[in-house]
Amino acid sequence: MSHSTEDAKRREFLRRMLGISGMAAMTIISPSAFARSEVEVRGVSLHEVGGKTRVVFDLSGPVQHSIFTLSHPDRVVIDFDNARAAGALSVRPTPLVADIRHAVRDRSDLRVVLDLKADADASSFLVHPGQGARHYQVVVDLASVSVGQPEPVITAAQAQPQRALRDVVVCIDPGHGGKDPGAIGKRGTYEKTVVLDMAHRLHRLINKEPGMSAFMTRTGDYFVTLRGRLVKARQRRADLFVSIHADASPYRYPKGSTVYVLSEHGASSEAARLLAERQNSVDRVAGVNLSNKDNLVASVLVDLAQSATREASFTLGDTLKGSIDRVIRMHSNTVERAAFVVLKSPDIPSALIETAFISNPAEERLLRTPRFRSEMAGALLGGIKDYFAHHAPPGTVLAERGRVLSEFS
Repeated sequence: MSHSTEDAKRREFLRRMLGISGMAAMTIISPSAFARSEVEVRGVSLHEVGGKTRVVFDLSGPVQHSIFTLSHPDRVVIDFDNARAAGALSVRPTPLVADIRHAVRDRSDLRVVLDLKADADASSFLVHPGQGARHYQVVVDLASVSVGQPEPVITAAQAQPQRALRDVVVCIDPGHGGKDPGAIGKRGTYEKTVVLDMAHRLHRLINKEPGMSAFMTRTGDYFVTLRGRLVKARQRRADLFVSIHADASPYRYPKGSTVYVLSEHGASSEAARLLAERQNSVDRVAGVNLSNKDNLVASVLVDLAQSATREASFTLGDTLKGSIDRVIRMHSNTVERAAFVVLKSPDIPSALIETAFISNPAEERLLRTPRFRSEMAGALLGGIKDYFAHHAPPGTVLAERGRVLSEFS
């Protein structure tokens, strides 16, 4: 059976099983987990109907959308998922609508803003072909709010109980430790020592950032197994895993920093291990217990989780590389892929950084200086912040901050 046929059968199976375990699947499916055709917003028109203003968006296909209102100044915001404007969206002003503008949101979605001349109630619905239209449409109805009306416009999202926002959590993993010294430089510099110092510096920097918190897999010179490091990250529900190391070579001349994420081979071997051991494990993948799932269901869930996480890990690696490159020359100009055990969490974006070559005399001297270790910690913080600026998990302080900024930009 070809890989494409097998993947198609898995996707069809997942669709059928959503009625049974849909919540489990939804906890791990990211927008990138399935390829979706992008919907075009091909035009917009305004009509006055029964004392209301009706805004009609012509679409190339069905689309998920949401709508909410803002005040001071008065606006209506419509978000179209996985959509783009096929051209300029423009309308003539009406007694209620002053202007229309649009922009890309979250790289794949379209946000349309209607600038209003007065406060208005807003509602919307999707029209299918044959329901009075030749193609798909989203219709937005606007009704002016009379002066002195006591009840404000409350969106569905605003009506929901408000949950406390949490910090994003970063797991910092200083490599080696205790009986495992790691690489040792010609001047007697221990890898386990310098990376622990960098980890402490990064830990302090992250915990000073509003909306962020960090913990370390080891805080002193003691041994932690590779799997034990992953367990700590999972137990603390880390949003990111960053492992810090110092590189080594049999030769003196290699130099520079390298960023690694998990290879496809590493992901495949980890998937096989999880599936083989799930009957004796209460471990969960993206919140789903695999021990009570049959082979096909468990395989689909692991594949989906890994696919989303590998993509996020590469994005993390790329932001880290760009930030580190301002401190030390990169040994590799690309994000490298390897099957390191500490990168194998199926649902935590992870990266391993070889900060410098301890086997290179010049870089060993750098690693021994507090200044370089501080600069490297600062570079890692910069890369982590860049990642969360666009990929903060929902329900976090950083995600809410980004949403508010995008609404008012």
